[in-house]
Amino acid sequence: MAPTAPNDSIDARIPASCPAPISQILYHAWHHDLAGLKPLLTVPESARVQEPTTGESPLHAAIRACAPANQGELADDAAEVEEHAKAVVHELFMSGGIWNGLDDNDETPGDVAARLGLKGLYTLCVEAGVRAELLFGLLDGYEELESDDGEEEEDESTKEEDGEDEVGNADANAEAPAEIAAGEEIAGEEAHVFVSKRAQGPNVNSEDYLRSNLTYSDGKLVDSDQNGVMMAWETSIMRSSVDALLPELPTGRKVLNIGFGMGIIDSMFAETKPSKHHIIEAHPAVLEHINGPDSKFGKEWEASGPSDGAYKVHAGKWQDVVPKLLEKGETYDAIYFDTFGEDYNQLRLFFTEYVPSLLEEEGRFGFFNGLGADRKICYDVYTQVVEMHLSDAGMDVEWQELDVDMKDLAKEGEGEWKDVKRRYWTLDKYRLPTCTLLG
Repeated sequence: MAPTAPNDSIDARIPASCPAPISQILYHAWHHDLAGLKPLLTVPESARVQEPTTGESPLHAAIRACAPANQGELADDAAEVEEHAKAVVHELFMSGGIWNGLDDNDETPGDVAARLGLKGLYTLCVEAGVRAELLFGLLDGYEELESDDGEEEEDESTKEEDGEDEVGNADANAEAPAEIAAGEEIAGEEAHVFVSKRAQGPNVNSEDYLRSNLTYSDGKLVDSDQNGVMMAWETSIMRSSVDALLPELPTGRKVLNIGFGMGIIDSMFAETKPSKHHIIEAHPAVLEHINGPDSKFGKEWEASGPSDGAYKVHAGKWQDVVPKLLEKGETYDAIYFDTFGEDYNQLRLFFTEYVPSLLEEEGRFGFFNGLGADRKICYDVYTQVVEMHLSDAGMDVEWQELDVDMKDLAKEGEGEWKDVKRRYWTLDKYRLPTCTLLG
């Protein structure tokens, strides 16, 4: 059964029960009344208010008003509606509007734009996300772009959490409330705050992960909280990654993989008969699995290398192991990075501080690109952010778009996600990165 389409009408999104200071801002945003909206935006936090029950923000309202069913209510000519909305959305972002705040339909403003086919408005949301995340990175506070856990932030990079309250229909003919004087307090009492039902989402971090128990079963590796560490559905992505990192699969190349997991990509690397194959793995349970009777990468594999130490599993966190490899002068033709429980900041640290020294001049670097993969707009933002940071690190990146078979991935708790706590992949396209040194 197909999901019910959201009710995009103004009476559903801004009910009569909405507090006047909030509804006033939302009405001006909805009707693309920039002249009336600007004075209200001088009040701190006004660009990021939310209707307490629907989670409608000024950005949501300005974009949602462009829905075909709503355009008749606007004074704009149909051809000008989106252009007028763009001006309002731009002003809201410049006033601190939250690019990835979530409403009760689990939609960001960009998600609404994408659903309604409003490409120009969607692009504005992506651009705002890129600006916010680049700024946050400069402030050395970079956080993973996730839409189902975290705390409110205090600038344009703020990530509001989602909610799933039912939308109540108010009187369709309800009039906009009286004007609120510029400078009047916007933030209401605690009862007027939109609260996410998933605000206390899973907090997966490296230290907790390394202390957790892992289970290998049914084509998946999960931790003690049933978070999916690695899953068999990723095999086709790993296949394409190896093909991109080692074009035509030549033998005798030097390979480094960080994060063994289920051993999927290492098995593929091993088939090319590399002259050097190093693996870095930190989790004790994975290391125990590697040395188990069913593993192809235990002591016997290490002893089979063409020279002493050519095939090696390095036990420990990559942050501790990689500097030692550099001290020994190790270099590689292909490097792959796929860790669990680490945020983007660690990936960026790796390709900025270490990859340029580890990679051969003609070598290639890749990583599992699950950055923001629980929603399209986050994935699109991360694509641009990581591309800019790779360039800063002296690397070029080529993206290959792969189809993802969503037949068994489409529903939480079903198919591949059965007995897995969190559906960490929701997209039907995967962007595979292949990075090379500039020059």
